[in-house]
Amino acid sequence: MWPLRYASLSHKPNNAPACRLSTTLCIKKDVMNIEQLIAESTRHIERNYFQLPIDGQEDPVYRERVYCYELYHQLRSRWPHNTDYELSGEVDKSGHPLIRGNNLDRIKPDLLVHIPGDMGGNHAIIEVKPITATRNGIFKDLSTLTAFLRYANYEKAIYLLYGDGDIETILAVARDCQEQDQIALNLIEFWWHQNVGSPAFRVANNA
Repeated sequence: MWPLRYASLSHKPNNAPACRLSTTLCIKKDVMNIEQLIAESTRHIERNYFQLPIDGQEDPVYRERVYCYELYHQLRSRWPHNTDYELSGEVDKSGHPLIRGNNLDRIKPDLLVHIPGDMGGNHAIIEVKPITATRNGIFKDLSTLTAFLRYANYEKAIYLLYGDGDIETILAVARDCQEQDQIALNLIEFWWHQNVGSPAFRVANNA
């Protein structure tokens, strides 16, 4: 059993074709279980990517970019072949003819699961933060996740927190941010990768 809580399979947008033809093979657009991929990929992230050792410093530190690049590598190494969806990192949406304003300008999400060139294939946006994230950083990420759900037709928004610490403090800050109109906390999935060697799992945000 996968240690997932409230996980669900993705669904095909109403206006999406059932499949695409590639030579003689029919490739289903909706073959994607990002929850399972996240669980398995995070379980394989090693200690030095989880917290970076610093010469002359006793305790290692959280470095979001280091973790994100390794997460991208682990996800790509497990990416299914029978899907049209692709994984992209830090895609700059500036100048996109269909995505403008609404808190989307000059935004580079950590990870996108989408079909490039097909707005009907926008599946999931993922933002990543260490357990030591600041209030401003949390608010910025929640604003980005909400904007991509509301205005860029993404089906799923995932906020992946990593590190062994007080997750309740992060969730409390997120609930405070919910008072802002641009935050749709009830639409965002919170995931927690607590320890090296264990998979991330979904946590309730009580929005």
